Amino acid sequence: MSSYFRRQLADYVEYHRDPWNCAMHVFGIVFLFLAAILPLSLWSITVFGFQTSAATIAVVPVLVYWFLLDFVLGAGILGAAVVLLSVAAVIVSHATAAGMWSLTAILIVVGVASQIIGHRVFERRQPALVDNPTHLLLGPMFVMAKLFIALGFRRDLAIIIQVHPQSAAS
Repeated sequence: MSSYFRRQLADYVEYHRDPWNCAMHVFGIVFLFLAAILPLSLWSITVFGFQTSAATIAVVPVLVYWFLLDFVLGAGILGAAVVLLSVAAVIVSHATAAGMWSLTAILIVVGVASQIIGHRVFERRQPALVDNPTHLLLGPMFVMAKLFIALGFRRDLAIIIQVHPQSAAS
């Protein structure tokens, strides 16, 4: 884990202490990721003789970024991205264009609403990306780090992410 990632994650965590806000982010991030790739899944592209979608091509640069930040978490996100790209492909192959665009709009509304509610209601703080726009790309890393910690892996990340109990007043 790079020192840059460690600093960014520590800063991001300060905006995501409430467990309900974190739960809202899991859904919000997944919904927004799916909303971003769903329309791009309509366009088929041939790259080096292989048939793929514009969604797959669009995801590659951000996956490279996540791998550079932390290889293990990047690999976890790659697995999640493959699942979501597959879900998007199934949706576009079975839905009408109007249905796909309607679903995309719903995913965006629900995804953004979950982020706003998480921060306004539970965290009582503005989203991290307001102060640092690069935090937009840290959300998936944070969610994956929380998953790895919950499964008993990555104690190095647990030190950064775990909520420190406030000391009792004497």
